[in-house]
Amino acid sequence: MANPTDEELTKILVGAKTIAMVGASDKPDKPSHRIFQQLLDAGYKVIPVNPKETSVLGVPAVASLSAIHEPVDIVDVFRRAEDTPPIADEAAALGAKVLWLQLGISNDETAARAKAKGMTVVMDKCIGRTHHELAIPPKS
Repeated sequence: MANPTDEELTKILVGAKTIAMVGASDKPDKPSHRIFQQLLDAGYKVIPVNPKETSVLGVPAVASLSAIHEPVDIVDVFRRAEDTPPIADEAAALGAKVLWLQLGISNDETAARAKAKGMTVVMDKCIGRTHHELAIPPKS
């Protein structure tokens, strides 16, 4: 599976308003914590999804994607590859347009499930690094 082009990724990131981050952590030493802060600083509404957290950087956490009751543009995933197929199903049920698997995470079954539901899939790519490299302007 090929990831979207830089042009397509720019369109995704510019158009997105709300990102649900599965595996978000309130521990400052975790990559998801750093990326969560970066996305907040860039002006996105970021919803932490983690049953082990009550909040991340002051934002109330939810235990699962099914607990979100508002539109989500991107579901960004910080979980092991083998845990991602059901996340694709939950993201599709939520109506997310994009399933983004972070750097080091790739799963063909997950990609096939998400694509079958009409979602765009990004795998093995850091959303924070991509946002920076493509020089996406902050939300106003």
